[in-house]
Amino acid sequence: MTVQSPSARRPALRRPPARRPVHGRPAGAAVPRRGRRRLFGPARLALAVVLVLVFVSPIYLTVVNAFKKEDDIVAGPATPPVHPTLHNLSTALNRPDHLLQLGLRNSLIVVVCSVLLLIPLGSAFSFWISRRRTRPRAVVLAVLAAGLMIPPQVVLLPTIRILTFLGLDHSYPGLILSNLGGGYFSFAVFVYVGFMRAVPDEVVEAARLDGAGGLRIWWTIIMPLVRPATATVAIFLSLWIWNDFLNPQFILGPLQGQTITTGLYLSVGQFQMDYGQLFGIMFLAGVIPVVGYLAMQKQFIAGLTAGSTK
Repeated sequence: MTVQSPSARRPALRRPPARRPVHGRPAGAAVPRRGRRRLFGPARLALAVVLVLVFVSPIYLTVVNAFKKEDDIVAGPATPPVHPTLHNLSTALNRPDHLLQLGLRNSLIVVVCSVLLLIPLGSAFSFWISRRRTRPRAVVLAVLAAGLMIPPQVVLLPTIRILTFLGLDHSYPGLILSNLGGGYFSFAVFVYVGFMRAVPDEVVEAARLDGAGGLRIWWTIIMPLVRPATATVAIFLSLWIWNDFLNPQFILGPLQGQTITTGLYLSVGQFQMDYGQLFGIMFLAGVIPVVGYLAMQKQFIAGLTAGSTK
């Protein structure tokens, strides 16, 4: 009796056929990175162009239709103004109810008051919480994170009930007070905490040895160091509060006044639409945020750069 070895009992393995070289490159070899770039370059460029057109198209339609006649808007909304006119802008400015002027004034008051209160409150609280090394700091930040994740519609009814209890419903102080809580305050705190953690503890300790108190350290030392964070918070919160529609519509009410966003909603007729006047109001309403951004873009870019290099 002959005993076969284990290697002799296993069937012989068949080698896969050799692949032919493709374009002078051995089969199975990875595509060079330069070749991938050439392959995906046109597709990536086309996708970028499509995305840019999608995001820019509302701005383009607003600008070109603000300088066109009503018939030209209806005939071709996307065509450029062949015979530009300022009639839509003058009609929007000369409305008998002064909807544009009142809306811009009220929005400006709400934005300025809200941001001027949110920045010192958010930065002072962030300075206090950023110098803590205990577990309650994580708990507080987790609670504040809920303000960013919970939709504003969920807390709108309780907010109105609280304002009614305080006697501040249907008033601008009530609208400003509602802006101080929720996601706006949480956003300010998270931005400031990220910047203030980069401030060395030696700076604060040296100020304490010189006899400075916590309030003086925060205002005279910390706030100048986190100026890019202040610009970032001011720009984002100003745009969010300026574009907010839900809170002004429900807290102020339709008959107690309007901001620019609710004013645009009031200018839309139920059975008839004046597109020329509507585009004129939309164009003038967007001028102030653009001017504010251009005035603060230097600080805004500095804030983004400082946050990305930490």
